[in-house]
Amino acid sequence: MAANRSQNSDLASAFEDGAAYIPYLAVGDPTFEKSKAYVEALARGGADVIELGLPFSEPIAEGSTIQNAIVRALDGGMTPDRFFEFVESIDVDVPVVCMTYYNLIYQYGRNHGGEPGPEGFVKKAADVGISGFVVPDLPAEEADPLRDACDKYGLDLIFIVAPTTEGDRLSEMMERVSGYVYVQARLGTTGAKTDVSDQTTTSLGRLNSYSIPKAVGFGISTGEHAERIIANGADGIIVGSALVDIIASGVENEETTAAVADRLQSLSEELKAGAARGYEKRQLKSKQH
Repeated sequence: MAANRSQNSDLASAFEDGAAYIPYLAVGDPTFEKSKAYVEALARGGADVIELGLPFSEPIAEGSTIQNAIVRALDGGMTPDRFFEFVESIDVDVPVVCMTYYNLIYQYGRNHGGEPGPEGFVKKAADVGISGFVVPDLPAEEADPLRDACDKYGLDLIFIVAPTTEGDRLSEMMERVSGYVYVQARLGTTGAKTDVSDQTTTSLGRLNSYSIPKAVGFGISTGEHAERIIANGADGIIVGSALVDIIASGVENEETTAAVADRLQSLSEELKAGAARGYEKRQLKSKQH
């Protein structure tokens, strides 16, 4: 089911020419206009897909770095409607994924004169050019209404597979997923790390029988991390906290928008290059065997 849904997906196609680099930023951090410049810098740095966080007041999957970014964005006036305006306004040529929490999706229709439920939000997302969703607090077994809405409007639904996800729960996710699978590299919340977790290889191993692309996130912060993760079997890397740290530093030190954007582009280029090296290593190893 997952493989059939993802065959013609814009997101799945991002993995066709090598390892995909998927950066994340919280939209509106620290302002609408600065955030636009930062997202566009990620695209210049080699992003194949961009995950855009729609801020929610209770981001349970996030570590302190992204929680602080969400606070800055909410303080700056970010809302679902502003989020959609943002997506329409950015100048990028790669697919965009919305990462948010289910309450915002479910209540959007009611807040706009319709019925509660995911269809209103998904329709609007499709209208502005969003390609899919990551919803960390939505269990797979409760995701059918959102899955159905995504199917209706041609969007992907991405699930996060944790190191502890297995058995029936893994099967439930893989029956409903499309685009790519977000493979959580370690237990806990998001945050940049100085090492690569051994749990990553184990998690990827459990997904070997599924043909959908696997992108690893949680803790990646350097080109070396990217290289090792791709060489060990991932199809892509997802990077958030290391990029958000650059924005936080820019806010704290009152750096110019251009200076922060340059640093985001530079780190993106490093991460993309590391992923490419890892892909080359894996291809070479495959030929040798």
